[in-house]
Order: sequence, then C-alpha cells, then structure tokens
Amino acid sequence: RNGERHMKTPEWLKPGIYGAAVGAVALTIVGFSWGGWVTGGTAEKLAGSQAKLEVVAALVPICVEQSTQDPQAGDTLAQLKSSSSYKRIDMLMQTGWATMPGSSNPSRDVARACVQQLAAQ
Repeated sequence: RNGERHMKTPEWLKPGIYGAAVGAVALTIVGFSWGGWVTGGTAEKLAGSQAKLEVVAALVPICVEQSTQDPQAGDTLAQLKSSSSYKRIDMLMQTGWATMPGSSNPSRDVARACVQQLAAQ
C-alpha cells in the first residue's frame, strides 16, 4: 500500500504475547489483592501514621515524668482511675502533663497513650 511497510507478527508468537498480557494483568490483581502491594499514596499515608505513632510513643515517657514532678500527682491519679475512660484523656490534658516542653497546647494523642501508661502502673 503506497510504500508503507507493516511488520507481520509470526503466527506462533501471538499466543505468547497474549499469555504475557494476561499474566501481567493477573499478577497485578494478585499483587494488589493478596500480595501486600500498595500505591505510593497509600505507602505515604501508612508511613505518616507510623511516624505519628512513634512520636507519641517517644513522648509518653515525658508525660509520665511530668506526672511524677507534680505535687498533686497522687490525687490526680486517683481521680483519673476513678473517672470514666472517656473523661480521663481530658482530665490528663488539663493537668498539663500532656503538654510537651516548647509547646503551649497539650497533645490528645500523647494524653491518650499516657493515660494507658499511668493506668498500667
């Protein structure tokens, strides 16, 4: 046709090409469904969540230490243990124990983890 050349694929090669295409699609489906593969966005979200958990875990000992420095710690701990679980976090935040050095506001996540740590003592 007007000097155009078309590459002809040998007939014996077509099943291999189709098999590779179907295999790639199947591998992708299996990898994302059962293989634990994630997209870049999902990986970033997971990394951010894990980093936040690690930061909170690193700050809990500071919260516990601040509780030991408080002269009213005994009374406060007794109130914490006797109050309902959903009020404990707010109570701990009001004590200032979950306010980290250099910060002016308490951290709810640190308070939640600190309450658990203090309750275990």
